[in-house]
Amino acid sequence: MENKKEKFFWADETAEKIIKERKGKKIYICASGITPSGKIHIGNFREIITTDLVVKALEKKGKKVRFIYSWDDFDRFRKVPSNLPENKKKEFESYIGMPLSEIPSPFDKKKSYAEYFEKEFEKTSKKVGVNPEFIYQNIMNKKHKYAPLMKKAIDNRKKIIKILNRYRKEPLKENWMPVEVYCNKCKKDYTKIKNVKNYEIEYECSCGFNEKIDYRKKGYVKMKWRVDWPARWHYEKVDFEPGGADHSAAGGSFETGKQIIKEVYNDIAPAYNLYEWITVKGIALKDFHSSKGNTMSIQEVEDIYEPEILRYLFVSTRPNKAFQISFDNDVIKIYDEFDSLENKYYEGLANPQEKRIYELSKLDITKEKPKRINFRHLITLVQTGKIGKLKGIEKIRSEKVVKWLEKYADDDMKFEVQDKVNIDLTEKQKQALVALKESLAVKDFNEDELFNEFYNICKAVGIEGKEFFKTAYNIIINKNKGPRLASLILAIGKEKIIKLLNQIK
Repeated sequence: MENKKEKFFWADETAEKIIKERKGKKIYICASGITPSGKIHIGNFREIITTDLVVKALEKKGKKVRFIYSWDDFDRFRKVPSNLPENKKKEFESYIGMPLSEIPSPFDKKKSYAEYFEKEFEKTSKKVGVNPEFIYQNIMNKKHKYAPLMKKAIDNRKKIIKILNRYRKEPLKENWMPVEVYCNKCKKDYTKIKNVKNYEIEYECSCGFNEKIDYRKKGYVKMKWRVDWPARWHYEKVDFEPGGADHSAAGGSFETGKQIIKEVYNDIAPAYNLYEWITVKGIALKDFHSSKGNTMSIQEVEDIYEPEILRYLFVSTRPNKAFQISFDNDVIKIYDEFDSLENKYYEGLANPQEKRIYELSKLDITKEKPKRINFRHLITLVQTGKIGKLKGIEKIRSEKVVKWLEKYADDDMKFEVQDKVNIDLTEKQKQALVALKESLAVKDFNEDELFNEFYNICKAVGIEGKEFFKTAYNIIINKNKGPRLASLILAIGKEKIIKLLNQIK
């Protein structure tokens, strides 16, 4: 969680900075975006939620905000993902060099390659309370929306070359162009620009096709990334956009973008937050990259984490700090942390920083504290078949527990309630378990009372507590250890435990 000594939440500080730097604006534009080259992984989510938090901070200050998310789906298809079926790989090799929006999806014949991943992400982002206005760059380019900006970039290409060469080991050639063309015949970008005059571009393609076009009328010309980003800042009047560590490095695309927007478009770059990468704990991922196919999607994370707890993972860590998303037993700890924060919030014990973290994690704030069951306790309830009557958020959490047990939980968290006694017992062990059966038969215990009764039994029988617990676990779930014994017995039901212990002779 954030350092509690910090006076203001980072997104509120960023919102204040934006307002001071951009005085008098009626509406603030906050942007984010990505190339849909494959499954949108959880690392990509850090960018969009960073923007979402700044949007909410501006809105809290009474400002109108337009939250835009650009799909760079007019980018080229660069390589065949490793997770593609073998019988599809040869086909998709033939699409390399074409726009992502113009090739078919291998997973859904009704959608393009880009659209398949876009719609998957858009659906999931709503679940976690992130609702931007989506902009599709293939449509923007096909409608020639950036033609004047392209011309300005071409007219000022020497300035752009000079800016980019400041950070390049090998300088760009004098005939370098800030735009590229998709061939009108083969649809690929293996083209060479031969001549440019006003809005006319003459090009030739490696496939043998050549033509002269007016790019105000033909929508298959696009700006190169280092120029495209600042041009769109200018076009959309962007006030805030975060960027990853790669874009933020010295000489990176944000650094050159700041200079290009100033020197070419006579504008200023948006306020900016660097965000660090995240890693996954508890799962072996060889590659964490969309285009390779081996990624952890937001949907897969949301299978385990409730939407507001998924948000909490990101909200509670500053964007410029790396962190891990856990799928091992730390999942229990994270749920406990959130529940503890929620309790403090409703009890009025949360400090200002904690209050903001909770408010920005929640999809909505209710007057009364939500009714929840502890994740660890649900692990027991799920495996003892006691979740049939759960409703609302308790049912949602139980579903997360079920999926976690199926996919990621260690073996020591899994158990099966036994119907028969399958182990040999010493006389003291028998006496202790018979005493437990008799206690359960005459009294209805709560968890604390039952826990204390265990030690009364151990003292009366003269058995070590460690031996008693190990024996009880072996009898009940055929393991040396498990969930808290008192909680386990109460979850299973004393009638079933008594019936099991009646087998001890």
